[in-house]
Amino acid sequence: MLLVKAPRDNILAPLQSVCGIVEKRHTLPILSNVLIEKDGEFLTLLTTDIEIQIRTQAAGAAGTEKTAVTVSARKLQDILRSLPEGVDVSMDMSDKRMQIRAGKSRFSLQTLPAEDYPRMAPGGEQQVELKLTQKQFKRLLGLVQYAMAQQDIRYYLNGLLLVVTGDELRAVATDGHRLAFASERLAETLPRCEVILPRKAVLELSRLLADNDDAVDISLASSQARFRFGGVELVSKLIDGKFPEYERVIPQNHNKLVSVPRITLLQSLHRAAILTNEKFRGVRLVLAPGSLKIISSNTDQEEAQEEIEIDYDAEAIDIGFNVTYLLDVLNNVSNDSIEVRLADVNSSALITLPGNDSFKYVVMPMRI
Repeated sequence: MLLVKAPRDNILAPLQSVCGIVEKRHTLPILSNVLIEKDGEFLTLLTTDIEIQIRTQAAGAAGTEKTAVTVSARKLQDILRSLPEGVDVSMDMSDKRMQIRAGKSRFSLQTLPAEDYPRMAPGGEQQVELKLTQKQFKRLLGLVQYAMAQQDIRYYLNGLLLVVTGDELRAVATDGHRLAFASERLAETLPRCEVILPRKAVLELSRLLADNDDAVDISLASSQARFRFGGVELVSKLIDGKFPEYERVIPQNHNKLVSVPRITLLQSLHRAAILTNEKFRGVRLVLAPGSLKIISSNTDQEEAQEEIEIDYDAEAIDIGFNVTYLLDVLNNVSNDSIEVRLADVNSSALITLPGNDSFKYVVMPMRI
């Protein structure tokens, strides 16, 4: 039975949209597969890892029969990638195997029954629905996602907090050492809602979202979130937990303010990072009137020093930070300059963007 006959890219592009969540080794072998359903002129492609489910469509289905099958997602993707661009590909089913033909190439893949493929059930009571452009939502995630924890025992930190409050959507991430906050205005006023998206869903959304003005439809329910954009539907379970009270973490009255060119600071920190201690990655920021020095050293008694001329006339301060945490924020904002607010050597630093209240980054100091 012929499933599809179409140019390679008509199948490969949608397949790549759904393949990101497929694990190479899984306790359930069928979860390494993609579910392919034919109904009319479209194929529906679906993958899941039980926590996240992604669905999209591919054009070029052949015949009118309804049918469904599952086949190894990685192998199918690798086969299609390896074929020449623009070549016509046909896929058909015979004897519980999928036959793939392109030019003089032939492949035969094992299949598993579609009825055994798990699907995520609807996720409880609907809480709120909202709409942003893909560019807005991609930027919002990009401003905070690097601060998410990885495999922290406090499982609620291994994700990103989305807060709908009035006409504002907030995104917050923290790993306990630093916290990133960003917000975006909404076109309407909505009831308050808070959900924690798992890390894997956040990274997958960032990969799939385009940098354009097409819409993202977001539906938040009590136990799952759904995102629809560009022909893709991504559904994710939510992390059930209490996120830290982020508003209490953001400093309010730091009295030392310095504005620094972002690229100059980024390049200086990159150079200083070369000679940091590999385990602790600490750098000292030494502020004095008109000058910011960045100093690093390591256990081999090697040392780096950078100096940047700045407009600063408050009292001197010598404070240490993990250089990775500083590089992360500088790599993920795009402004020409950043503002750093400090109080003393024991208090967190607050990094903001000039004239912009919608982004805040808090980083704890370290003793060096």
